[in-house]
Amino acid sequence: MKSLFVFLLAMLLSATAMSAQEYKVYGTFSDPEGNPMPGVTVMLRNANRGTQTNFEGYYELTVPEGEQVLVYRFLAPDALEKRIDVSGDMRLDINLEEEDILLDEVLVSAIRANPENPVTFSNLTAEEIKPRNLGQDIPILMNYMPAVVTTSDAGAGVGYTGIRVRGSDATRVNVTINGIPYNDAESHGTFWVNMPDFATSVENLQLQRGVGTSTNGAGAFGASLNLLTDGVKDEAYAQVNGSAGSFNTLRTNIKFGTGLMNDHFSVSGRLSRIQSDGYIDRASSDLESYFLQAAYKDENTLVKALLFGGHEITYQAWYGIEDEELLRTNRTFNIAGAIYGDNGEIVDFYDNEVDNYKQDHFQLHWNQEFGQHWNTNLAVHYTYGRGFFEQFRQDDDFATYGLEPLTVNGSLVNTTDLIRRRWLDNDFYGTTFSAIYEQNNFELILGGAYNIYEGDHFGEIIWARFASDSEYRDRYYNDDSRKTDLNTYAKVNMKLTDGLSLYGDLQFRKVNYEANGEDTGLVDDEFNFLNPKVGLTYRMNASNQLYLSYARGSREPNRNDYESGSPKPEFLNDYELGWRFYNQKLRINANAYYMRYKDQLVLTGALNDVGAPLRENVGDSYRLGLELDASLMLGSNFVWQPNLALSSNKNIDYIFSRDGELVNLGNTNISYSPEVVAGNVITWLPGERTQISVLTKYVSEQYLGNIDAPSSKLDAYTTTDLNLQYEIRPEGFIRSVVFSGLLNNVFDAKYISNGYYYTFDIPDGNNGVTTLDGTGYYPQAGINFLLGASISF
Repeated sequence: MKSLFVFLLAMLLSATAMSAQEYKVYGTFSDPEGNPMPGVTVMLRNANRGTQTNFEGYYELTVPEGEQVLVYRFLAPDALEKRIDVSGDMRLDINLEEEDILLDEVLVSAIRANPENPVTFSNLTAEEIKPRNLGQDIPILMNYMPAVVTTSDAGAGVGYTGIRVRGSDATRVNVTINGIPYNDAESHGTFWVNMPDFATSVENLQLQRGVGTSTNGAGAFGASLNLLTDGVKDEAYAQVNGSAGSFNTLRTNIKFGTGLMNDHFSVSGRLSRIQSDGYIDRASSDLESYFLQAAYKDENTLVKALLFGGHEITYQAWYGIEDEELLRTNRTFNIAGAIYGDNGEIVDFYDNEVDNYKQDHFQLHWNQEFGQHWNTNLAVHYTYGRGFFEQFRQDDDFATYGLEPLTVNGSLVNTTDLIRRRWLDNDFYGTTFSAIYEQNNFELILGGAYNIYEGDHFGEIIWARFASDSEYRDRYYNDDSRKTDLNTYAKVNMKLTDGLSLYGDLQFRKVNYEANGEDTGLVDDEFNFLNPKVGLTYRMNASNQLYLSYARGSREPNRNDYESGSPKPEFLNDYELGWRFYNQKLRINANAYYMRYKDQLVLTGALNDVGAPLRENVGDSYRLGLELDASLMLGSNFVWQPNLALSSNKNIDYIFSRDGELVNLGNTNISYSPEVVAGNVITWLPGERTQISVLTKYVSEQYLGNIDAPSSKLDAYTTTDLNLQYEIRPEGFIRSVVFSGLLNNVFDAKYISNGYYYTFDIPDGNNGVTTLDGTGYYPQAGINFLLGASISF
């Protein structure tokens, strides 16, 4: 019996070994022109093994014999799948047909970079975003990209959020959606809170660090971020998503798509709502958004009409905490809306101290291919924004509102408690266009845009304890502004030899800005900028590539800059040197940069009366840095994605007014510019439908001002998140059910990612002044969670 058992076991092992016979599948992956496509992920379906193409488009993968399915993923809504019968080593070359190259990609191809361009960039796809997309804003979802620092006013990633890249704030990150500028034309800021849950409608995004390639909108001084919204899908689908978590956070949305009807037409859309109390006291958010797209598609034509937008109501949380003792004892305290008693104590909070804003976007894109070599895109767009923030004001002067003093019970009254609304009603419209010519080893891109912004700023009093001679909703200020922005660019990418390519890019931009506000004064400025870019890319072999580039960037001041006087435009010379390494299991991007500024408008650390950061020209300054990021497949079950950014960011011979005298402080650190930013993501794939990731972020200490004051320093911090995803694929009407979990700040770090710093002078009693300072902090949430489920039909 024992011998029989051994015999049967040996037979079983032999059969297993025979059935486990594996062979090599290899080949190249190329576009319709025959050009190799590097960085394409190749996965074996129903198994946790994969590889990626190198710079020659080559891949190889060991697979079991029998019928198998290989899945090829690149920047497209749907993966390309190939079913094969493996009985030995086999070559499988993939040469994409024209219909495989989605016309959606052409909407952004004129302003995006690829591995053949001497530009530092990172891509993030919807597939990578999905496990953590449970209601937090796009900046928070980008937190683990190289050189990125994010923050949240409410402390938990819902509501007002911000992003900095290479130490540059959001006003320097040029954002486009399908090639259309999204930055506010006046403030240059990006307010993601106006488009909540927008990540659910994003197919992929690209973050270019530094000046990057020429794009539409304000010039990029820290980065360019361009987003491509959902592509046209062939098959009909429906999806219901829901998530809930800490601070009474609740996110719900529905998505649908008809697929291609009559092989040409499709309609898709999304409705979303997000609610959260926020980590900070009363920092609540009530957010609604929508996305609707209609498309016509044939072999050479794509026409897309998009309508999307949102409505946000957020309780104000932009004041932070200035008292360090309060920060230690009550770090969720929010002073917004405070009502004070006769002795200066807080007796209550106004319940509607909110920001209330709506924004609607319309885009119409027409993409046309002409033969094998020409591709054109023409778009028109219109954005309508309107809303206000409401404040309870205690004991405000009548004179602030143009009101006359009055007599009450025999006493002269010239102050009052009141509730005011400060409004912004604006229109932004224009056109963008591009034409791409490709043949053999030559690519030419011509493009540009013409955009107009019209803004109406006004204030209303909706209630006053003593109204003087005012009427209901009298406007106590009424300012208009108008901005036109014309830009054209030409880009050339030419292969000089098999391994060497030359890149050239020239942009002309003409900006006119008019304003008449009390804060800005009378403004009528015109700016003309010429921005050249040039670089070389050298492919050493199938796995190694070097690039070297120079780019010039120029930017006009924003509206808030005029509050401080007569700001000058700023200029940047950006030098980039990079190395890319791609092989079957490892991808490395390494680059060094030197960004030299003239008249850079750096953040002073101070805020204006609506919480917007103030800036000032600082003469000469620079940023010098080294960035590394990698993706490594460890065996068949682990993926390791570390990144590291080291930098030195200096104002040169910084002049500061201290105690009434101008002092040269020498070289000082640029505000909000940590010297070390590191990210690390380790993903375990225990099964085809299970994914577990541990994500860690480290940000070194940074100064909130430019004078290296110890009181303006933020401590370094480290946070770690845990992300889980599990998918069920039932048979029948329901295609897929995906459960997701996100545990943020696992180790409950008490950290601060943002703050403000200001200085002020007081008389010293000897006909002079003494300079004092103050610091405010935005605490972030400790350990918190989000749980979600997504059902696809």
